[in-house]
Amino acid sequence: MDRTSGTTAGAAAGGEADPFTAGRVTAAVLIIGDEILSGRTRDTNLGDIAKYLGAHGVELAEARTVSDVQSEIIAALDALRTRYNYVITTGGIGPTHDDITADAVAAAFGVELYEHPDILAMMTARWGGEINAARRRMARVPVGGELVNNPVQGPPGFMIGNVFVLAGVPQIMRGMLQDVGPRLKGGAVVVSRTLRVEGSGEGAIAAPLEALAKAHPALSLGSYPFYGADGFGSNLVIRGRDPVEVEATLTELIAVLAEVGIKQVQVVETPA
Repeated sequence: MDRTSGTTAGAAAGGEADPFTAGRVTAAVLIIGDEILSGRTRDTNLGDIAKYLGAHGVELAEARTVSDVQSEIIAALDALRTRYNYVITTGGIGPTHDDITADAVAAAFGVELYEHPDILAMMTARWGGEINAARRRMARVPVGGELVNNPVQGPPGFMIGNVFVLAGVPQIMRGMLQDVGPRLKGGAVVVSRTLRVEGSGEGAIAAPLEALAKAHPALSLGSYPFYGADGFGSNLVIRGRDPVEVEATLTELIAVLAEVGIKQVQVVETPA
């Protein structure tokens, strides 16, 4: 079976009933590692990736976390890479026996792994002498893969099809992202504005917010409540690809809230 079909199909199936379908470029993140699922390690990569992709006009549409089981990685990767324009994996490319991401990615694409000569040369320059078996594991790349530069330390990641395979260590992952950006073909950047409403619950906000959302189907409007020692309220977020419409809708939102007696509001973001 040829498992490479559909690797660049992108978001053809990923934009159904979505206000950002027009001009939408999407990505998914696949977080790999038992240590994440067990709670021993807290993932911080997802937020960094989302912000980075957004600045390049790519919307992070889904994230999954899977264990260090090859069949689970393959199943998740096959589902994501055919639905979204890009997939970024993090974790599982180190030197130990449970670092099996490269094996899973190669299997998903139906190709073999080989020891990349450039990586071997980097290792020799760094460590000298004989490279042990554990380190050689980090030199393995699927046939047809392209290297993703690692400016921090250790071997690079790689890209094959629409999949970028990056390290799980946050500092290294962020360094690798810098080589991902130039390879992305993004769409229009999504901009957002946030209106902080204090002293009013979502029950009072729901009706005017819903009416405004129906009047602006090209935008996404969301309510995110907060509670604390200083009070309660909601952050109302307007997102879209037309900054003029986003800004106009913000003004309209303030007005419709005032009409129902909600005036304790504050814009807490500047236009992106």
